[in-house]
Amino acid sequence: MARSSVLGYPRIGKQRELKRALERYWAGESDEATLLETARAVRRAAWEVQRAAGIDLIPCNDFSLYDHVLDTICLVGLVPERFGPPEPEVSLPTYFAMARGKPGVPALELTKWFDTNYHYLVPEFDAATPRLASAKPFEEFAEATEFLGRPAKPVLLGPLSLLLLGKRHRKSLADHLEELLPVYREVLERLAVAGAEWVQMDEPVLVQDRSEDELRLLRRAYDVLGSTAKRPKIMLQTYYGSLDETSWDVVMSLPVDGIGLDFARDDGNRALLNRHGFPQDKVFGAGVIDGRNVWRTNLVEALEKLEEIAEHVSVDRIWVQPTCSLLHLPHDVRLETKLPEPLRALLAFAEQRLEELVVLTRALNEGRGAILDELERNAEAFRVALDGLPVVRPEVRERLARLTEDDFRRHSPYEVRQALHRERFRLPLFPTTTIGSFPQTTDVRRTRAQWRAGKLDDATYWAFIRERIAEVIRRQEEIGLDVLVHGEFERADMVEYFAEQLDGFIVTEHGWVQSYGSRVVKPPIIFGDVARPKPMTVEVIRYAQSLTQKPVKGMLTGPVTILNWSFVRQDISRREVAYQIALALRDEVADLEAAGIGMIQIDEPALREGLPLRRAEWDEYLDWAVRAFRLASSVVGDETQIHTHMCYSEFNDIIEAIDALDADVISIENSRSHGELLQAFQSYRYERQIGPGVYDVHSARIPSVEEILEQLERALAFLRPEQLWVNPDCGLKTRRPEEVWPSLENMVEAARRLRERYSQH
Repeated sequence: MARSSVLGYPRIGKQRELKRALERYWAGESDEATLLETARAVRRAAWEVQRAAGIDLIPCNDFSLYDHVLDTICLVGLVPERFGPPEPEVSLPTYFAMARGKPGVPALELTKWFDTNYHYLVPEFDAATPRLASAKPFEEFAEATEFLGRPAKPVLLGPLSLLLLGKRHRKSLADHLEELLPVYREVLERLAVAGAEWVQMDEPVLVQDRSEDELRLLRRAYDVLGSTAKRPKIMLQTYYGSLDETSWDVVMSLPVDGIGLDFARDDGNRALLNRHGFPQDKVFGAGVIDGRNVWRTNLVEALEKLEEIAEHVSVDRIWVQPTCSLLHLPHDVRLETKLPEPLRALLAFAEQRLEELVVLTRALNEGRGAILDELERNAEAFRVALDGLPVVRPEVRERLARLTEDDFRRHSPYEVRQALHRERFRLPLFPTTTIGSFPQTTDVRRTRAQWRAGKLDDATYWAFIRERIAEVIRRQEEIGLDVLVHGEFERADMVEYFAEQLDGFIVTEHGWVQSYGSRVVKPPIIFGDVARPKPMTVEVIRYAQSLTQKPVKGMLTGPVTILNWSFVRQDISRREVAYQIALALRDEVADLEAAGIGMIQIDEPALREGLPLRRAEWDEYLDWAVRAFRLASSVVGDETQIHTHMCYSEFNDIIEAIDALDADVISIENSRSHGELLQAFQSYRYERQIGPGVYDVHSARIPSVEEILEQLERALAFLRPEQLWVNPDCGLKTRRPEEVWPSLENMVEAARRLRERYSQH
């Protein structure tokens, strides 16, 4: 019999219980025991909903208090020396110190998990020798098995992925692997003794381009783990894409008991299966349900894929699975009572994915006749939606068709624009600014919630927002910032704010998805052609600018980021959707300029995030992503300065694309990388201005003037003084005012000292 399997489940809680518990704990409002009790309740709720749905193989150890990679760092004892002497078992304070930093000690680097909007903490291999330093997998296996009354399926990040996702390798990769493998063997042995039948070993790096040496390391790793005398069966799990010819041959020959493959992202694995077949002694993990998008599965299409797989693999060796962990989905679409019914019927969140898995497993075991009712309801949902939703807007399609190359480029080259900007703004050397948002304090969140609930009228709400804008403008002027922002108090989220005002989008009430730690986002859903019915930001930015003589940046989220941080329609190309969003933003940019706003920031933190995992596909993506940004930004005159912002990314390999954006100023998240991200500018002559983040906004610590100066001096090794802006890593929304203002004061003081130094040259 085929079996249903889940690779991982949302872990923030259906009502964001874990988020609130974490934040209370960090604020000193609750203790460790209270936090752990909430965590236990969230885990058990996830197991219960999977059991109730009829899932055969339920995962455990997929839960995390902050990040599963951080959990693995603790498991194998890779705690950098700066976090204190080794502990027999990594303590909770040390765990959170690695995640968030502590006074005088920077956190681990935070970066994007493959091409998702999830962030992971980067392992460091420059200090500790691996050892078993956490009991988490064993404790959660015991807990899940007792709760379920049958063995759960422990989930582990595999050794090759852990190694390749890390940095600061002080030895060869092969030597580091040899140090890791005894720890992994011990984990497998302890899980076997505890009664685990299967363990899911995640190796997502296998869907990227891998060298022959790296594949040899893969073989070495699983030769060792596969030969462990007493171990559970190993399901080697890949996701987010397909293997290639070379990696397919290696993976299929490994001494593992099952292999999980993504059959929904693209047709690569499907083609390889039909060309080469599948080992007859292994279980096939068939990822036929999309774990990253919210559209209901077309059951007929998914069943056809399963039937095709069954031509190569006996049904009793097939696990019906999502493509990846359901971590990337909200919990339950049934909570969205305010959505239009035709749209809601087309959506499937995590709980609905469970239902789809069970239905498809039943069909594979009993034949299509067993699910005729489900197939008919599935088809009807698609028919109703097509009739009931405004998907196509002819005016948008016509506008796209009329675009020319002139719409994608600025009027004059950067050198001409730069001279005009110097004359217009008269900024000092090392100008200081922030990225956009300021702390969303309790009163801000409460007032916005009351307004949304209809408990405050528009006049009262916007009077409150104007008061906050006036206050933050005044404070920025007092501490001496050179370029100001309005604080974004009217925005709960940088994507959702625009989605609420654009046609073609819909925003959920409860569609929360974890980004990292307690940070959650609510991705909007793009269901139709995108258009801007009216200006979205002009009034508040114009008001902010009226309060000061200093420039105030207009703040927009870029088209590629809105695309990548939304659940995207699948009936047209992502390129076309990006251009539609860009046209809507182009109108907003034009209106901001007409209102007298001289600096406009179009944030693209997700530009690199959307980069395909296979290098051969990069050029196509970067071409349309860059053009989408230019379509949005190129409507302005030469006197207007265009800024953009990017979050943690490896810039070295896309520096030409960043240059091609033709933004006048770019700010980047940089501080946790210890300046490594700036090395891209060592070999590439970048002429525009850049603000490498000088302190970490994801940590509660207040950086010293000396620490910020050190960051700036590191940047000056790669950049000319006239290129360098001074700013935090990212927006300040999640920080407390008592952290923000001293940090900014130190930042301004560091810039002042640097100016003094260079004025003497």
